[in-house]
Amino acid sequence: MKKGQIRTGVVRNVKFPNRAMVVLEPLEGAADGEEICEVKGALPGQKISVVITKVRKGKGEGRLKEILEKSPVETVGVENGGCPHFNICGGCSYISMPYEESLKIKENQVRELLEPVLSKQQSVCQIEPIRQSPVYYGYRNKMEFTFGDEVKDGPLALGMHKKGSFYDIVTVDGCRLVDDDYSAILRETLYYFEEKKTPFYHRYTHEGYLRHLLVRRASRTGEILAALVTTTQQEVDLESWKERLLSLPLNGKFAGILHITNDSMSDAVKCDSSEILYGRDYFYEELLGLKFRISTFSFFQTNTCGAEVLYETAREYVGSLVKEEGKPDSIVYDLYSGTGTIAQLMAPVAKKVIGVEIVEEAVVAARENAKQNGLENCEFIAGDVLKVLDEIEEKPDFIILDPPRDGVHPKALSRIIGYEVEKLVYISCKPTSLARDLEIFIANGYEVQRCVPVDQFPWTTGIETVVLLSRKTPDDTIEVDLDLDELDITAAESKATYQEIKDYVLKEFGLKVSTLYISQIKRKCGIDVGEHYNISQKENQKVPQCPKEKEDAIRAALEHFAMI
Repeated sequence: MKKGQIRTGVVRNVKFPNRAMVVLEPLEGAADGEEICEVKGALPGQKISVVITKVRKGKGEGRLKEILEKSPVETVGVENGGCPHFNICGGCSYISMPYEESLKIKENQVRELLEPVLSKQQSVCQIEPIRQSPVYYGYRNKMEFTFGDEVKDGPLALGMHKKGSFYDIVTVDGCRLVDDDYSAILRETLYYFEEKKTPFYHRYTHEGYLRHLLVRRASRTGEILAALVTTTQQEVDLESWKERLLSLPLNGKFAGILHITNDSMSDAVKCDSSEILYGRDYFYEELLGLKFRISTFSFFQTNTCGAEVLYETAREYVGSLVKEEGKPDSIVYDLYSGTGTIAQLMAPVAKKVIGVEIVEEAVVAARENAKQNGLENCEFIAGDVLKVLDEIEEKPDFIILDPPRDGVHPKALSRIIGYEVEKLVYISCKPTSLARDLEIFIANGYEVQRCVPVDQFPWTTGIETVVLLSRKTPDDTIEVDLDLDELDITAAESKATYQEIKDYVLKEFGLKVSTLYISQIKRKCGIDVGEHYNISQKENQKVPQCPKEKEDAIRAALEHFAMI
């Protein structure tokens, strides 16, 4: 196996999140021995051709060149539930196979990651069979469509990024992940601006008007929120666009139509200003008997029906919080609480629930939702979990964790362990982060009692996992010193590595930037990069300063990775 070779092989299995292990066909005259190459975007059983891009210590990495033969489990096509955009749009990975086959892949991925960790504890914990989503077509309640062109200088497109491309856009009319209302709104918006010959925003030249179309639709109430995101580079009368949308024969009904401006260089959907063209800037959704007010950018689980399975699982794992006296007397921490869904589900059986969330808009929504649902024992605090924990006077009897993809910051994890609560529920959306955090819990006196994957995102590579941890009795506890300086906390602290920032700036702006320049701009933005990071040890050493053009590009990258 050599770099640059084009080889054929069959995919043996797929590791999380989308890493296919390909057994390469032997070359004529080659030595005996199996050659394995890792490729993104292939399915178990497919025969594919691969371009080898890296070889290290006998292990190869490659790029998928062509699918030569379908997998035996790929039996779903457009005529029986598949998607016309599969393998063009990068949104789905498993929609060409029956739903049950995709569940097997995800369950095996979680087992492969967590079983080695669970084997390190004294008690035996069997991972429970995966719990499926009640609906797996049309389940998404939020979509962010992007304006662009399918090929350079081609006609206007509105949809998702083409698989493997940053610039090309696929118009995803008929996407199977959403209700038909989404396609109707997408089509009408695309037709309207095609007729008007309105230019889209070019991510390379940073010129143009149309950026994104954000659509949110409540699965239970049917209320719809649509927001057109543009730059301020020209004035466009959107009254007739609004009227065209309102005239559509939809299954749901519009709660609001908005115009949002965003002049940031980042491709993320952001809001500099917002104007209500019709109705209001929020809608209502219902989940497990509770009512939630959801604004344009507030977080809410993408799959409402799947979220009910997820939260019912968490509630089952929590069990009863009622103490011996027969009345709620427990203090519950809901860390990384979002809009407070879990906190409100726990409120009826707890003395008090304290939610901590870094996104202020989500905290405001959580407070409003708790008030609307008549829950007076919920308190929501805006701030970083790491910094807020020391400020809370009431100590927890129970902790629920639902962290972002990077998992729990190691320093916050140390403080959480320090509370020594008897039980703790961890809801994870990334099993690799979960495996890392569980090792630390186990090393510090906790054991995993129950563990189950939950399919919250059908057809995609995403998978949620719910874990119940309990603290071992003092006689069984092994004390372990946790040296935080030895832990790799780069991802949790910075959200993106220096190399990821370099790659983004090069791809987006065509500029090469050094680690020194990145650290200078991170300091300017108030991001901690270490006391002596990139400071020369020589006396009177002249340190080059980041040029304005590169500073702007680095700031755009920091915005893209949600670091500022």
